[in-house]
Amino acid sequence: MELLCIGVEDEGEQNKPGREDDHISKNVLRKQRHWEKQVAAKKSKRKEEKQRRKLNRQQESGVGAEPQLSKRVMKAMTRERLAEARATGLRLCIDLSMTDCMSDKEVSRLAGQVRRLYGSNRKATRPFRLFLSDLRAGGRLHRECVRMNDGFLNYTMDMAEESCLDLFPPETIVYLTPDADEALQSVEADKVYVLGGLVDESIQKRLSFSRASELKVRTARLPIDELMVKRSNRKNFHSKILAINQVFDILLTFCDTGSWTEALQTWFPLGKGYVVAPVASPPLPATES
Repeated sequence: MELLCIGVEDEGEQNKPGREDDHISKNVLRKQRHWEKQVAAKKSKRKEEKQRRKLNRQQESGVGAEPQLSKRVMKAMTRERLAEARATGLRLCIDLSMTDCMSDKEVSRLAGQVRRLYGSNRKATRPFRLFLSDLRAGGRLHRECVRMNDGFLNYTMDMAEESCLDLFPPETIVYLTPDADEALQSVEADKVYVLGGLVDESIQKRLSFSRASELKVRTARLPIDELMVKRSNRKNFHSKILAINQVFDILLTFCDTGSWTEALQTWFPLGKGYVVAPVASPPLPATES
C-alpha cells in the first residue's frame, strides 16, 4: 500500500501545470537566444560589409586610409576660419529693411535662406564676414530666424538694427540687384557687397533697385546677360531673380575660382530658364596666298 501511494503521488507531481510551463518557458528562451544571435550576426556582417565598401571606395579614388578628423576638431577649424574672416574676410551684408513689404510666408522663406547662406559660409574655405542690417530684435524676421534656425543667436555674423549706411561709408557699398546697369566684374576687399533681403512672390518690380537708389549707393548685377542665354522650356519661363543664398553661392565660387562662368554654371538654377552660353570657337587662321 505504501508503494502504491508513492507511485500515485509521483504521477500527480508530474502532471502539475507548473512543470509544463517551465518546459515551455525554456523553449521560448532558447528560441529567443537563437534569434538574438542571428540578429547580432547580421548586424556584424552589415558593419563589415559597410567597412569593406568604404575601403574599396578609398582605393578606387586613390585616397589613403587616413583617419578622419573628429567632429570636435572640424567644429574648431570652422570656428577658426569664421573668426579669421571677421578680421580679414571679404564683407557681405544682407539688407533686411524690406521685411515690412513681405507676408508671413515670405518672411519665413527668407529666414530659411539666411540659414542656408550661413551654412554655405561655414563650409567655405575662405568665408565672408557676414552682416545683417536692419534686423529689429523681436521683429517678425528675428522671431522667425530664432524659431526656425537652431543656434541663430550664436551665428558668427554681425547683427545690427542700424541701416547698412550706418555701418559702412556709402562709397564702399556695392548693392547687388538684378536691375542694375553695371555687371559685376570682380569682388574687392575694400568694398561691402549688399544683398537685398527680399522674398517677393508677387514679383513687385525693382524693389531692391529702388532701395539702392534711396540709399544713393553704387549698384551692380551678376554678369548673367553677358555669359548666359535663354533656354527654351515648356512653361516659357525665364527669370534672373535669385534667392540671397543662391547669389551668395555664386559669389563664393567666383572668389574661389576666379571664373564667373564656372560659378554661374554650378549654382544658377536650371528652373530659371537660363544656361551658360557655349564658348565661341576661335576663328580659323588666315591662309597665306
